[in-house]
This record gives sequence, structure tokens and C-alpha cells, in this order.
Amino acid sequence: MAESALLIAGADTHLDTVHVAAITSTGTAVGDREFPATRAGYSAAIRFLSSLGRVERIGVEGTASYGAGLTRALMAAGIDVVEVTRAVKSTRRLKGKSDPLDAYSAARTTLAGDGLAIPKDDATSGLRALHIARRSAVKHRTAAINQLKAMLVSAPDAVREKYRGLTTFKLIEAIARCRPDAMADPWAQSVLVAAKLLAQRVQFLESQAEILQAQIDALVTEANPGLRAAYGIGPDTAAQLLITAGANPHRLESEAAFAALCGAAPVPASSGKTTRHRLSRGGDRAANHALHRIALVRMSSHQPTKDYVQRQLLNGHGKMEILRKLKRAIAREVFKLLTRQIAVPEYGDLRAARQAKNITVTAAANHFGVWPTVISRIERGLQRDDQFADTYRTWLKAA
Repeated sequence: MAESALLIAGADTHLDTVHVAAITSTGTAVGDREFPATRAGYSAAIRFLSSLGRVERIGVEGTASYGAGLTRALMAAGIDVVEVTRAVKSTRRLKGKSDPLDAYSAARTTLAGDGLAIPKDDATSGLRALHIARRSAVKHRTAAINQLKAMLVSAPDAVREKYRGLTTFKLIEAIARCRPDAMADPWAQSVLVAAKLLAQRVQFLESQAEILQAQIDALVTEANPGLRAAYGIGPDTAAQLLITAGANPHRLESEAAFAALCGAAPVPASSGKTTRHRLSRGGDRAANHALHRIALVRMSSHQPTKDYVQRQLLNGHGKMEILRKLKRAIAREVFKLLTRQIAVPEYGDLRAARQAKNITVTAAANHFGVWPTVISRIERGLQRDDQFADTYRTWLKAA
């Protein structure tokens, strides 16, 4: 095929329409057209571009939003797709703005190779949807609780005194069951009506968050049981790490690249005779937050991590420096879990072994100096601690 038939394309995407344009390898405009943002429209856009010549690459604006459907159709057709960023305002101000201009701009940006990115992978889109919904439920639950408590601060004395001193959980339960019409004061009735609705909203959002949490946990455990089994990694943090990795598969080439993606790569902060590094402020902040939470859990309850922190403190390192090192080490561990198949020890034999020896959960908990809930959760696979499980299994065999 002639060199002139090789085309570079661009697409400006919107909610209801997509506008595609094609240029030659020298930047000459070949043609453009608008299509509806439907499956039939995407197919028509691909046929239109193919009629102009062989499309070598196409740059699409918003591959994870308005351009998601077009991106999937283009990839299914075997066309190389890259994501282009929208032109800066100063450039648009000089050249004007319209759908054809934006499509040609995307094509020329693709030809130049400036600011291109790989489209997000759809492998974790379902998990991302559940994760977003749960975060929204938790966020609005917290907001409703804060509104309720603020309302009680200025409530009538009879209402305020009745619910003073209750924990958040008991406060929500009590107000959700209250009867506002039992109050003679109209002001108190109005406050209790509003408070009751807020309390019921909190309960509804709490139930939604629990349902979503269970679904997320099931998906994460099925997708990567080794990651879910690691100490301090719960369903929420595991989901975020899988979402970050799934959306950036090209950043999993090395553990250093993954650490940079998560904002855990050390940044030099040396001066004069002082040689040190600081926490990175770049990368995926949601993934960085997940690493931060894992580090805090391990610093508080993981004995090897607690010993490491004490050694670092004795060596004169500050807590922020220790936290940076921990997050970098956790990023290294997570990278291995994301890129390798890790065998996960089963806990299903623990309960049967304990019951066969007629040992109660309380007796086992007293022996190890932990709460009975910890033993129960480990036996049911709701809590992972492989080191403790091995010790527990050995003790049961010797009992």
C-alpha cells in the first residue's frame, strides 16, 4: 500500500456524538465526519475512516469517559488507539474551537506523539464501579452522621439531654426508633423528624456499604487471592490496588515503575552534608492512600513491622522517613503479588482440628492472648494471618 494511504486519525467525543478526522503522515487533512455515539455510529465511523485509507493509529479524547465505547469498537477492529489530552486553553483561543477542529487537533497530536497515553483497561471496570459506589455510600453516611450530631447541638433541651452521651452507633439506633409525635413542643417535633430521617439514611447507607463490601471482597479474592491474603490488605485497599494496576498495565514492567505509579518512589531531598529522601507527591494518590493505610495497620499490629519501626527509631530516623520506607517496601511486595501467582494457605482445617480436640474458642484465645473473635475470624477465613495460623495449627496438633 502506498505511503499516502497510511492515515493518522483523531476523534473528538461527546455524550451523543463523536467526530472523527483523518490526516496523512505529513499532516494534510483528508476528511472528517460526525457520527452518533452508538454502536451503529461507531461502526459507521470505522467504515468511514477505512474508506479514506489504512488507519495506522487514532487518538481519542476521553477514552475512559465519552470515548470509552468508541475506544472498544476501534480496538475490536484492530486499530491502534492512544489517548490524547485536550488542547490547552491558550492554543484553543488562538485556533478556535469546534468539533472538526478538535478532531483534527487530536489527529495532529497523535502524529506528533506529544502527551499520549495508553487507554485504560476494562478488566477492572466492574470492580471500579463497585468501589466508587461504596466510597460514595461511606462518604454520604459520614456526612449524614455529622449533620445529625450538629443538629442535636442546637436542639431543644429535652431532645439534647435525652441523647447526650450516647455512642454514634447507639445514637443512630435510638433516633431511628424515636417517635417525634410524642413531643409536645412543635420545635422539638420538627428537630426529631429531621433527625430520624437522617438516622434512617445512615442505616440505609450502612447497609449499602456492607453489601458492596461483600461483593468487592468476593471479586478481589477471586481475582487475586494472594493480594487479599497479605497482612493488612482488606477488600477496599486490595480493590484500589487492583484498579490502579488494571488501569495502568504498562506501569507493571518493574517494581520501581509500580512504586512510582503509586507515589511511593523515593524523591531525593539532600542538601550539603545531609543525604535523605522524602515522600513523593506524584503518582496515583488513591493507590498511595491504600499503601498508607496498609502501612498504618502493620505499624500498629504486625509484630515484624513494629520491630522494624523500633529499630529505625533507635537509628535516629523520624516517623515520616520510616513511613516512606515502609510504603516503598509494601509497594515492592504488592508488585510481586500483582504479577505472580501466590499460593494461599487454607484455613479450613483449623476449626475442625480444634473441635476434634474439644478445645473451645475461648480456651484457644486465652492461650495465645488474643480475643476469641480473632480465633473465630481466622478459622472462618475472614481474617488473614498466615504466621499466626501456622502457630495455631502446630499448637492444635500438639494439644
